[in-house]
Amino acid sequence: MTDLSAFAITRKWPARHPDRIQLYSLPTPNGVKVSIALEELGLPYEPHLVSFETNDQTTPEFLSLNPNNKIPAILDPNGPNGPDGQPLALFESGAILVYLASKTGHLLPQDTAGRYETLQWVMWQMGGVGPMFGQLGFFHKFAGKGYEDKRPRDRYVAESKRLLKVLDERLAGRHWVMGDQYTVADIAILPWVRNLVGFYGAGDLVEFDQFKEVQRVLAAFVARPAVARGLAIPARG
Repeated sequence: MTDLSAFAITRKWPARHPDRIQLYSLPTPNGVKVSIALEELGLPYEPHLVSFETNDQTTPEFLSLNPNNKIPAILDPNGPNGPDGQPLALFESGAILVYLASKTGHLLPQDTAGRYETLQWVMWQMGGVGPMFGQLGFFHKFAGKGYEDKRPRDRYVAESKRLLKVLDERLAGRHWVMGDQYTVADIAILPWVRNLVGFYGAGDLVEFDQFKEVQRVLAAFVARPAVARGLAIPARG
């Protein structure tokens, strides 16, 4: 049996199945990227809930795996080379998506040009969609909503609309971001779109009704069985 005792994180979240990928996460837009990818790829894994309510992400055990104290993070007992590999710990959802796709040979185009084009859209999400939609959520739904000065909110509304327009134009005439092939780019981007119009309730603010291509592809995304499962992992309480 694989021994993961050298990893301090397993003291707080014991591995009942140490031969499986250990996922430390929460069902947020960043967190579900990885659970969706794991479900799509059919990789055996064991999810562990990292509760923000009890500040699990700031505990020494979690910080031993991710010093940036953000979810998700994984511990792959077999590493990239299969059963004989060394355990590999990773944080940052984009890096984890690329790792899982590379490990399995799925969810990334095999040709070099297609691979890098996909990665550019993953980076586009990481650098633009996530931060901008997240700030809009803060100023529309959370503590920032009480600010009388609406200029910060409106700044993020405008940038979120611009990003949605970029995505809408990209998806015109395509099934997915990369065309016919469903990839990690879709898994990176679409949970954030879903969260913007769902959990954040910002659909009217960004005039989401005008982005017909994004609506179409988002509907196809959430209809995938693996996506439906991944959106609820790890289960809350």
